[in-house]
Amino acid sequence: MLDVNAITDLHRTTVELWHQPRHDDSVLSDFWVLVREQHRRNFDLCHEEDIARSPDVSDKEIARVKRSIDRLNQERNDHIEKFDTEILKLLDQYDVEPLPNAPLNTETPGSAIDRLSIMSLRIYHMNEQIHRVDVSDEHRKKARERLARCLEQHRDLSQSLAELLGDLFAGRKYLKVYHQFKMYNDPTMNPYLYKRKSAA
Repeated sequence: MLDVNAITDLHRTTVELWHQPRHDDSVLSDFWVLVREQHRRNFDLCHEEDIARSPDVSDKEIARVKRSIDRLNQERNDHIEKFDTEILKLLDQYDVEPLPNAPLNTETPGSAIDRLSIMSLRIYHMNEQIHRVDVSDEHRKKARERLARCLEQHRDLSQSLAELLGDLFAGRKYLKVYHQFKMYNDPTMNPYLYKRKSAA
C-alpha cells in the first residue's frame, strides 16, 4: 500500500530544494515521479499567482502569467487523475475487489495528495513569514497562528488519506476516475474561441 508519510516527506523536501538557487532532483521512479511532477505544478502555480497579484506588473506580464496559470492548472488536474489511475492499477495488481455495497468516496486519493501538496507549500511560506526580520511582532504572531492551523490541517488530511487508502485496499470503498476536462481549454468547446473562429 502507498505510504502517506513518504508522500508528504517528498512534498516537504522538494519544496525546500526548489527554493535553493541550485538544486539537483533525486532520481525517482513510477508513482513517486508523479507525486513530484504534480507537486512541481503547484509550486510553479504558487509563484505565478504571486506575480499575478502584484500591482506593478505590466499588462503584458499579466497576460503571460494568466496563460501560464491556465496551463499549470490543467497539468495539475491531469496529474490528479494520473494518481487515481495508478492507484486503480495497483488495486487491480493486488486483486482487490470492492466488498458488496462498498461506497464511493467523495474525494479521491489524487485530490487529497494535491491538497497535501498545496498545504506543504503554505507551511513552507508561513515559516518564512515567522522568520522575517522586516516585519512586526504582530505579523509574526499572526503567521505562527496560521502555521499552527496549517499543520493541524496537514495532519488531519494525512490521516484521512491513510484511512482512505486503507479502505480502498481492503475493498471497503471503491475508486472511480471520471477524466474531467476544462471546457475553456478546448477550442472546440470554449464559446468565445469557436465563435470567434467561425466569424473569421
